[in-house]
Amino acid sequence: MRKVLSFAFAIILSSASVWAQAPPNSPVPPDSEIRKILVERIDTFHQGVGIVVGVIDPQGRRIVAYGSLDKGDPRPLNGDTIFEIGSVTKVFTSLLLSDMVQRGEVALADPVAKYLPPEVKVPERGGRAITLVDLSTHTSGLPRMPSNFHPKDPANPYADYTAEQLFEFISSYQLTRDIGSQFEYSNLGGGLLG
Repeated sequence: MRKVLSFAFAIILSSASVWAQAPPNSPVPPDSEIRKILVERIDTFHQGVGIVVGVIDPQGRRIVAYGSLDKGDPRPLNGDTIFEIGSVTKVFTSLLLSDMVQRGEVALADPVAKYLPPEVKVPERGGRAITLVDLSTHTSGLPRMPSNFHPKDPANPYADYTAEQLFEFISSYQLTRDIGSQFEYSNLGGGLLG
């Protein structure tokens, strides 16, 4: 299910050629064309078991769905179907950061420590502090996961990880490379940015 939403984004992005053929008064293809794409992604390419696409255009809002919630799950998909979207949330978090920058609420170069409780000691290296943009671009030097992450339920691993545990890890972590020097995907950094 985690891949379902990402495939919806891929469908929208990969459908640019179809959009170009749409009538000038419609920026997106009709439901029948969207459904054909969904059928192909699920039945032919097996890129998921179900996809829901939401369309907002000048004519209004509509939902096109195909597939199932999970293998063997007969419940129909619709605009109220809840999906676990996993790491796609990092994109939304960075978009919200961008929006906050545009409104002048934060700056990309702001040190993350500015927005944390004063008792949290954010690691620095070479006299450089971790900034919001470092977290957003996965160049903070923070690891993928904190070493004090031990979920009780693997099916819902983040449910019992607290802000206190996050702050404890950050305060004790020593960076192993310079901030901004290298990309390293970091769930920890994405969560901290959120």
